[in-house]
This record gives sequence, C-alpha cells and structure tokens, in this order.
Amino acid sequence: MTYHFDFAVVWRHENLLLSGLGLGLVLALVSILIGCIIGLAAAFGVLSRHRIFRIIATVYVTTIRNTPILVLILLTYFALPELGLRLGKIQSFIITLSVYAGAYLTEVFRAGLVAIPRGLREAGLAIGLTEGQIRRSVIIPVMIRNVLPSLGNNFISLFKDTSLAAAIAVPELTFYARKINVESFRVIETWMVASLMYVVACLIISTALRFVERRLAIIR
Repeated sequence: MTYHFDFAVVWRHENLLLSGLGLGLVLALVSILIGCIIGLAAAFGVLSRHRIFRIIATVYVTTIRNTPILVLILLTYFALPELGLRLGKIQSFIITLSVYAGAYLTEVFRAGLVAIPRGLREAGLAIGLTEGQIRRSVIIPVMIRNVLPSLGNNFISLFKDTSLAAAIAVPELTFYARKINVESFRVIETWMVASLMYVVACLIISTALRFVERRLAIIR
C-alpha cells in the first residue's frame, strides 16, 4: 500500500500550531526565570553554614530530580485541588515546571558559586561592601556569566518539556498537533511538522543563546 503525503491538511491549521509554539516559548521563559530564583536560593542553602538550610535544600533537589516531571504535573493539577488549592491549567504547569527547573538549576548555580575565587569576596570586604552587597553586586553577576552555557541548555530542555503540558490540555504545540492528528487522521504529516517546528525553534534559541554567551563572556 502506497502512502500519499498531504501536508496541506496540516498547514491549514498553521495559526494554531504557531500559537501553540509561542505559548510553549512563553511557558519555558517564565518557568526558567522563576526557576532561577528558586535555584539560586537553594544553591545558597546547599552551601550555607546552617545545617537546617542545607537539609531543606538537599531534600528539595533530591526529591524533585528523582520524580518524573509528568508525575509532578499531574500531582499539581489533580492533587492540589483536593487540598483546597485550585489553579488554572497554565498556572499549575508553570509552577510545576519552575519547581522542576529550580532543582536542576540549583546544581548549576552551586557549581558556579564554588568556582568563584575567594579573592572577589575579600576584595569586596576590603572596599567596605557588606556581605549582602558582595553577593548582589559581585558574586551573583560573575556566577551568572560563568554558568550561561548551562542556563541555555536548561532553557532549551525546558522548552521541549512544555510538550508535556498537553497532558492537562494546555494549548501548546503538542496539544494542537494531537488535535489536528485526531481530526485529520494525517498522523505522519502532523507529527513531522510538529517535530520540525520544535527543531527549528530550538536551533534559533541555541543560536541566540550562543550570541549572548559570546557577548557576555568574561575575558580571561
């Protein structure tokens, strides 16, 4: 039996696919921004002199990193309402993806903080900066620039993970691709187009991130 490709059926829904792709990018961007805040706080917790902070941060990272993200998504969306906390589909997914991103970014930031020379802190103290000022104005900016490649890789990974939002009917690219597939029965064409859109988007993101990395790279 010869299969006849018909991509026109899929491209008639071009506006849906593009809107889904755009939503996926927004979900990934918002999640990594929130995840950076969570991850940075947890990284300082892991490196803290206070044992309770180290324990809390370590338990958080270990638990989240060893739980499948799909399970976390379903847990947030279906279990929290049973406890009286009702969230919309997009809000619950962003919360889940942010917490998930934070766990992985904790290790990224921890490694970046450990790699910073102690001389920077001592120089800050020498010119009269407080510990808080040193962290905000010296340590964190330098660390962020050092871990930019890892941040970029995490962002691309998060963008691809947004496809799991279709499990709770968030209207992103995979959700619309599945909808078009069911309505048109063009299985191969639908998923080929969706896959190509993910690949092109990731390549564009990767190129943009590499440009930013080169612009912000610390000259040694």
